[in-house]
Amino acid sequence: MAESSPRGAWLRPGQVADRAGVAVSTLHYYEQIGLITSRRTPGNRREYRRDTLRLVAFIRASQTLGIPLARIKAALDALPHEKPPTRQDWARLAQDWRADLDRRIAGLVALRDDLADCIGCGCLSLTECPYVNPGDVLGEQGPGPRRLPPATRG
Repeated sequence: MAESSPRGAWLRPGQVADRAGVAVSTLHYYEQIGLITSRRTPGNRREYRRDTLRLVAFIRASQTLGIPLARIKAALDALPHEKPPTRQDWARLAQDWRADLDRRIAGLVALRDDLADCIGCGCLSLTECPYVNPGDVLGEQGPGPRRLPPATRG
């Protein structure tokens, strides 16, 4: 990262944490696992590029949606590291994630609809439900949620 960056292009950890709404320890953790990077000043203090704010926002939004940090890291590894990502870089990342997000959305919709069907009847029977699981046919298929598509199962 270039030392000749304009003044204000680098932020101290506290500034990034305040702006991003996370603890400084979270920034250090993200850095430790390779999600973000910093540079060291001559006084050995961390500084983050201003675009780290966007990276942290992306990480937090992704985590909120249940996306694992390993998947987030793989996505961020595809972005340029020597300069801030451009609009085209973010668009490419979004396109790469589209199919995965569509699968997640379909899984959540199926879960919502199945929950409404099952709980709505009031019987709450796992073995005798005449609508969803007559004769416990789902139990014979093995453990875990059987009505969700395989890609959405834990």
